Amino acid sequence: MSDPYAVIVAVLVAVGGAVQGANLPDPIKDQVADSVQVAEQAAPQVASQVNQILSSLPEPAQQFAQKSIDDAAAALPPVVQAEAPPPSVEVAPPEVRRDESAADPVVGSNGQQNDMLNAAQLYDSPIESHPPIPSAIAGLNSVVVGAFPIFRPWLNKAGQLCDGIKPETIAALYSAENNFRYGPSAPVSISGAKGPGQFMDATWAKYGKDADGDGKADVLGVADSVMATGHLLCDLYAQVDQWKARGIVTGDSLDLAIAGYNAGAGAVLQSRGMPSGSPDYENQTKPYVRKIRGSEEYFRRMLSPFSGLPLSGLGGQIVDRATTFLGLPYVWGGGDIDGPSGGGFDCSGLTSYAVHAATSGKVTLPRTSETQWNIGVEIPLEQAVAGDLLFGNWGPAGPGHVAIYVGNGQMIHAPTTGDVVRIGPVFDNMKARRVI
Repeated sequence: MSDPYAVIVAVLVAVGGAVQGANLPDPIKDQVADSVQVAEQAAPQVASQVNQILSSLPEPAQQFAQKSIDDAAAALPPVVQAEAPPPSVEVAPPEVRRDESAADPVVGSNGQQNDMLNAAQLYDSPIESHPPIPSAIAGLNSVVVGAFPIFRPWLNKAGQLCDGIKPETIAALYSAENNFRYGPSAPVSISGAKGPGQFMDATWAKYGKDADGDGKADVLGVADSVMATGHLLCDLYAQVDQWKARGIVTGDSLDLAIAGYNAGAGAVLQSRGMPSGSPDYENQTKPYVRKIRGSEEYFRRMLSPFSGLPLSGLGGQIVDRATTFLGLPYVWGGGDIDGPSGGGFDCSGLTSYAVHAATSGKVTLPRTSETQWNIGVEIPLEQAVAGDLLFGNWGPAGPGHVAIYVGNGQMIHAPTTGDVVRIGPVFDNMKARRVI
């Protein structure tokens, strides 16, 4: 039987996710996020009251009421059903929180477990130019799938601050730190580390800046945190290189910069390389570094999934715009030329946005797959190039599905309810149309 508390929380998560993905002013999103947080905190009391009411009912009525709760739980989209992790998920060990001024780290734990969604689900079949997803990534938190598109532009920007730090490194670090959770509901570790980058107050005071121009340096936000992480990692990398040049530290510079982010630069200097000896370093810092380095390739694919394919011109830009939202949930009727709405895209909402954005508004498609079929000219499928539209699921009214061709027999599309914007092989019996 379903727990009323789980149903309540799942609904709140769905509401919060839908509002964050909607095209609404930031003050409204912030107000809703605060309201959801208050409601979530009250959920246990509400659930307790529901259980009391259930227990007071006659037996037949109890069964009927419980069935209603079970039916409500079953109707929830999969993307919001992952509040409880599966038994096989490993609980993260205590975190070594960094304090840049101290050689001895502060030890704490955020006490969180990782809800997992198979990372391979974003790719129905591998693209030839990419190696398989590394075993270090068993999956992604359901929150990650919806949040990653919000982080993507800032990860790319922060990964260009210095030569030693790449976007995929920061992405992998954010997955390890706080699973891309951000905003008022982002967990705070018991040692006080905050936001998606898990910054201690002293470190944030030094590196926290207003990166997105909203007038505040927000440790709980996306842009400010990611750019602060980029600057901190670049400084750590440069510091490690200086120590190596002086012969007082040995090891891979990026490994040691990541270790410094976790345990503090003082720990690297004290150990003359990778922090070691202390149980915290052996059981947390070293596995932390291995996890991040082992998952970089996966996040490189998430950030640039079509590198190595011949993407150029407007067609390549159409693909790139769609890729921005890789992993965003499918929402029936969701999205238009302005971006996602209701928390996501449907198939024609995604194509509408990608074509409009890539052409700077010069080409505006009609809103449905049936009407989009009337734009441009049909071409043989074997002549399709990146940016051409592919149509399938044919019915009396025309095509019921539309996707964007990538190349190499692959397309990017928003498939169906319960799924996400993903890369996959071209369906059988699809037809191609060139709209630009």
